[in-house]
Amino acid sequence: MSLPREPDYGTPACDSAQSVSLLIDGQPVCVPAGTSVMRAAGQSGCAIPKLCATDSLEPFGSCRLCLVEIDGRKGYPASCTTPVEPGMVVRTQTPKLAELRRNVMELYISDHPLDCLTCPTNGNCELQDMAGVVGLREVRYGFKGENHFECSQKDESNPYFSYDPAKCIVCNRCVRACEETQGTFALTLSGRGFDSRVSPGQSESFMDSECVSCGACVNACPTATLTEKSVIQLGQAERSVTTTCAYCGVGCSFKAEVKGNQVVRMVPAKDGGANAGHACVKGRFAWGYATHADRITTPMIRPSIDAPWQKVSWDEALAYAAGEFKRIQAKY
Repeated sequence: MSLPREPDYGTPACDSAQSVSLLIDGQPVCVPAGTSVMRAAGQSGCAIPKLCATDSLEPFGSCRLCLVEIDGRKGYPASCTTPVEPGMVVRTQTPKLAELRRNVMELYISDHPLDCLTCPTNGNCELQDMAGVVGLREVRYGFKGENHFECSQKDESNPYFSYDPAKCIVCNRCVRACEETQGTFALTLSGRGFDSRVSPGQSESFMDSECVSCGACVNACPTATLTEKSVIQLGQAERSVTTTCAYCGVGCSFKAEVKGNQVVRMVPAKDGGANAGHACVKGRFAWGYATHADRITTPMIRPSIDAPWQKVSWDEALAYAAGEFKRIQAKY
């Protein structure tokens, strides 16, 4: 059983004071000016299939799953890169759109390993989800796409996540996350056509590149191309708990995904006031202390600097802290 995902409207929100009214699938919608058709549709309850789009990154328009029909416009524009306009009439679900989306997904799947049952992101894979959303039932092109990179090796150099180029769909989300979210510019796309792949630095390993292991690329990846090693070892989490990072005083918010009492991974909370869906390497990956044998799980106090530490109950610790606060307050 996979965890419920946070809503993803495909493109960032706009804070314009002006509003625009339009029709989407016959329903009147009013959104701030500058909002994409994809986000407007998502906020109105009309989810449009997508792979390269996510609301933490600027629109890119490469996957071509989010095509829509707009009255007065030729062709089928990508909804993620098309801003709303007053009086616009949009259709997101038509027989022609359904056919186009299935054809696009058919090409993706023909060039992707079909090891879903043993894949570490099984149940938490956007490519898998979109194949179901568009109703893909057959693939006419076979299943031995050049992008499988059968001779290539996984990059396991990073201690926190694995990179499997065979599962990359070249959506560019990891590259954009490294640029827009982290600002490190450690990733790029190398090659053309079937040879296109994500490349850290100058075709280096992740550990030899400028990568700072912030995990923004892992968080953005819609497939199992970039996956936390903890997820590979432990499997998908059963529930999530909202918490605050304990490393420094910034106060970054996280969704701690756990299985029983075992933390599977820490995901930066999109609504975190201090971090807005991002984190550093310590908060994102260095959470081994949570279940470490040396971790102190009960409060301890000592009356003076020379006295030994004493284990006490939480009530005793709170009472002691309140007393110390009053004493210091009276002193100053």
